[in-house]
Amino acid sequence: MIDALTEQTITSGPESSSKVEIVVLEGDFDGDEGDNWTPEEFKNNIVREREGKKPLLTGDAFITLTEGIGLVGEISFTDNSSWTRSRRFRLGARVVETSDGTRVKEAKTKSFIVKDHRGELYKKHHPPSLSDEVWRLEKIGKDGAFHKRLSRENIKTVKDFLTTLFIDPPRLRHILGTGMSAKMWEVTVEHARTCLLDKRMHLYCPPGSQHRSGVVFNIVGQVTGVLSECQYVTIDKLSETEKIEAQNLAISAFEHWDEVISFDDEASLIDGTSNLANIAKTEITNGSKFLATQKMGGFDYDQPSASSPDIISTIYSVGDMSGLDDYPLQGIENMGLRYDQTLSYPGQITNSLICDTDINQTFCDEDHLRFFDSDIQSQSLGLESQADLQSAVDGFLLPRTVADQAQRRWTKVFSVLKWFSIKRRVKEKFRGLRYSNGL
Repeated sequence: MIDALTEQTITSGPESSSKVEIVVLEGDFDGDEGDNWTPEEFKNNIVREREGKKPLLTGDAFITLTEGIGLVGEISFTDNSSWTRSRRFRLGARVVETSDGTRVKEAKTKSFIVKDHRGELYKKHHPPSLSDEVWRLEKIGKDGAFHKRLSRENIKTVKDFLTTLFIDPPRLRHILGTGMSAKMWEVTVEHARTCLLDKRMHLYCPPGSQHRSGVVFNIVGQVTGVLSECQYVTIDKLSETEKIEAQNLAISAFEHWDEVISFDDEASLIDGTSNLANIAKTEITNGSKFLATQKMGGFDYDQPSASSPDIISTIYSVGDMSGLDDYPLQGIENMGLRYDQTLSYPGQITNSLICDTDINQTFCDEDHLRFFDSDIQSQSLGLESQADLQSAVDGFLLPRTVADQAQRRWTKVFSVLKWFSIKRRVKEKFRGLRYSNGL
């Protein structure tokens, strides 16, 4: 307490030991003429608690001066200031009573805002994080209609929202429904897009691509580019058609997430794709051995293709080929086995469907026919029975861990298939010739 004339602390007299009350004032209370107000004006601007609430101020609201000085202990607010006309509070101090009727002017602080934890709990985050609950986004209230609709569709976090936005935006828009206007939709999406994403990148190569082509996207499914012939191409360099194809691949990636390859950042992605390119070159070099023309028993023929129905039936007739899945034959789709393929041999037949009399000179010779006798399996393949053939196939199917061993097994199985193919065709032609000659 100070003397208004000398501005010195009053250290003696009855006023120096007065009882003082701390009260809450309206934030816009200044008095009619600045700091000049009457006791009645001060009283009228004291803020009371809302109906049904606890006293607005709790703690040491009353203090006793000692030599004109009083120390305010612990006091706290039980409500925020958002419901008042100025949305602010002030603290005021007034003497409860004086013994001689001398007026002591009240004191007040500057205005301030009082918040509660409830406001913080419902606060929107700028920017949001991937792990934030989805109601942290603008226009989506906690436990509101939009929040409940998204939760029913298992869209619970900002990451879920963004993933659905990039993978299937029409579905997300349908979930929110017509209750969310176009303007609200724009505000919510724009807020979600400000989310800070990590630098991780993901690569998905569809089956049959041999890791030479695929789509590159971030953690929420946003396409950033494609892999084309083991080279990373950013999305800004793609045509509209290529962008659509890349988006469809990204959708497939989330359906086959166990086949997705992750990289720490773009640099590690580029390094990884460079390694894939080197591996692909090696595979092409090794695969050329299969594409080269081979000879068996004096006959030249092209490499067969496993896509032929006859070959497929032959494979499955001799044993379970499920073990081959672990050792794919690179470049197999480029091989072309056709039963109408022209064979190269002395006295070559130019028409694969009609045998002329030259076949007598070609195949009726004992040196040739012995290769196509009914016991051809024991003479040429060294397989004395079907059981031996099954045993050979089973041995081929034994698990291997070395890639070149798998490569050699593919060579063996296709050699067997080629031999059966040639044998069958020649026997059919020979039988046709014998029938035409009346034998």
